[in-house]
Amino acid sequence: MNASTSDVAFTPTVKAIQSRKGSRDSYARVEQRGGWRATITPDLAAFIEVQTSVFLATANAEGQPYIQHRGGPAGFLKVLDEHTIGFADFSGNRQFITQGNLQDNDQAFLFLIDYMLRQRIKIWGTARVVENDPELTAKLMPAGYKARPEQAILFTVTAWDANCPQHIPQRFEAADVAAALAERDGRIAGLEQEIARLRNSAPSET
Repeated sequence: MNASTSDVAFTPTVKAIQSRKGSRDSYARVEQRGGWRATITPDLAAFIEVQTSVFLATANAEGQPYIQHRGGPAGFLKVLDEHTIGFADFSGNRQFITQGNLQDNDQAFLFLIDYMLRQRIKIWGTARVVENDPELTAKLMPAGYKARPEQAILFTVTAWDANCPQHIPQRFEAADVAAALAERDGRIAGLEQEIARLRNSAPSET
């Protein structure tokens, strides 16, 4: 059992390095104040449920790590309660590396990054694959999304932390850019129509 929630990441070796490099005292103060959060807060839930992309990290029985990307429309990641995140696992290349890893080692990690807001969230926990549960899969499947769900994945949160925006490049979703450009073009068209109307209504010179 960890003494602090951040001990899921701050092993004795990590803490020794922090001490050697001068950051241990600041993290010790965080631990004294209660450490990282272990439950999904409303703010975290709101952040999770607008994401269209997530990275899921697992490791096999020998400790070899693997990272898999999962994406979908906003809302494909669903907060089921203050400890659980779920999503439909869509059919893909059928390598099943993540599923095999989780069968041997249920430790998992979610990494979420919002490039527009320049915000990243790290979530430690455990995960499991749920097969042959059509009710759960249907609950997790995004409405109207054209993908075939293979199964479901449930992630149980152990601890989470938010990073600073340093070094995160600011990027925008193509759909958001297209919408902004369409709005701009609409305003330009409206202004051009107004200019033409004013010109036509102006008294002619004699």
